[in-house]
Amino acid sequence: MAVSHDERAKDRKAQEETLQERKALEKKERDLKAHERREQWKKDQEIKALEKKEHERIAQEKKVQEKQEFERRARERRAQAKGESASPAYERVLAARSKDRMTGLDYIQGMFTGFMEMHGDRRFADDPSIVGGLAYLGDVPVTVIATEKGRDTKSRIKRNFGTPNPEGYRKALRLMKQAEKFHRPVICLIDTSGAFCGIGAEERGQGHAIADNLAEMSALRTPVLSILIGEGGSGGALALAVANEVWMLENAVYSVISPEGCANILWRDPEKAPEAAQSLKLTAVDAEELGVVDRIIPEGSKASGKLLADLKDEIIKWHGQVSAMTTEEVVEQRYQRFRRIGQ
Repeated sequence: MAVSHDERAKDRKAQEETLQERKALEKKERDLKAHERREQWKKDQEIKALEKKEHERIAQEKKVQEKQEFERRARERRAQAKGESASPAYERVLAARSKDRMTGLDYIQGMFTGFMEMHGDRRFADDPSIVGGLAYLGDVPVTVIATEKGRDTKSRIKRNFGTPNPEGYRKALRLMKQAEKFHRPVICLIDTSGAFCGIGAEERGQGHAIADNLAEMSALRTPVLSILIGEGGSGGALALAVANEVWMLENAVYSVISPEGCANILWRDPEKAPEAAQSLKLTAVDAEELGVVDRIIPEGSKASGKLLADLKDEIIKWHGQVSAMTTEEVVEQRYQRFRRIGQ
């Protein structure tokens, strides 16, 4: 059957319209993809800018920490040159800060076996200033958590000079809750001048993280032992010290503020730190008399190996005592311990 001229023209017109529609759709798709690429490029640039800003902020915070550490060491040298031995309390502060003093990792390696470190708070990042994980105390599986200052300049910068960020405290709490689930005792080794007070730390909820630790540790259904092995500064130390028992090494200190900070507030003169230290009642003897700590671990002239061996024996004895208690008794003992303070 012959196709009329009009029908052929109609078919050609329909084909042309279909082709135009396809071209229009293809152009629209190309424009959309181009727009998506432009938007993705903008997002990438924004992310790069934010990352650059964050790296600069971290670098600046590290510079501030280095400067503070340098100034603190300079003050110590000046105090020693002036013969500040008139302040026994400040001598303890200097001993607690000594660069030759064992750090948290030294205690972990010296008293525990099979240590397996665990990282991250499952929210933001890992904080190297708090080291925690699973280990054996003799043949007893435990969770051990320690603040770590580092040994040299490089490691101290990495560890943020032992001043934890919120993610460090959240990591510690995560490990404590895990220990509670599997009925493992928790041992905390504390050596920190305080929680990190940088802008980023505050933005990520430093105060909230510390408060969470205080609340959760007070009701933790597993035994907790906290040992102050060096500096115990303010809430940064307390966030790991809501325990069934709190021990202090002979040359450790435990205070709501550093002597330099106190002297600066009271007299606008950090050089009066020795005088402030004497008034702060921050030594182990003072803390025991006030009921803040339960016992003092003698250091004397012991070699590090002897000190670690003796401390390990004492922790094993402590575990033998708390392992005979029920979960309810463990929680009640911790509650009553803090109720007695100040009475």
